[in-house]
Amino acid sequence: MSGPFGARLGWGRAPALLLVDVVNAYVTPGSPLDLGATGPPVVAACAQLLEAARGACIPVVHTRVGYTAGMADAGHFGRKVPALAVFAAGAPGGLGGVPPELEARPDEPVLVKQHASAFFGTSLAATLTSLRVDTVVVAGFSTSGCVRASATDAVQHGFAPLVVREACGDRTAALHEANLHDLDAKYADVVSLLDALTHLRGEDPRG
Repeated sequence: MSGPFGARLGWGRAPALLLVDVVNAYVTPGSPLDLGATGPPVVAACAQLLEAARGACIPVVHTRVGYTAGMADAGHFGRKVPALAVFAAGAPGGLGGVPPELEARPDEPVLVKQHASAFFGTSLAATLTSLRVDTVVVAGFSTSGCVRASATDAVQHGFAPLVVREACGDRTAALHEANLHDLDAKYADVVSLLDALTHLRGEDPRG
């Protein structure tokens, strides 16, 4: 990208992997949030990132969405998006759970949030700061929603966000691509899965 936008942030010295809401709701047929054929490849890409980060002892943080049974803590977000009720306590179907390949380990923080950004109302910024992280690799669902909000808040909190193209997804390809384009222009570096895996594994990107 040329002109006044799109300068590169690049990889810092201390990355962390942030898996945003990679939950069953986006990959379960019949779920109001199901992304259809888009979902499973994103889960597979996230699993590759998770394996690479763990292999390199890079910090991993997971997020989930969770509300009280009556959605009292969902605020206007819950009113605007009624489908979020699948994340209420006691909601049927286990849609707030995660695919087995993305289960968090006991030493990996799992932050429960009520709004789009992984930073809003959570301890994420403090956690990353305490770990001396300077770069946040962002993946998950959805590109235009929680991924975008989390990447935008990451740069506003002083972390360089890198959004992995193949490891996030949205309701349509056009929506996915438009948001990646805008993120890459103003708030984050959009990188390929191969590039992310290469750096997380500590390999020479020049081959």
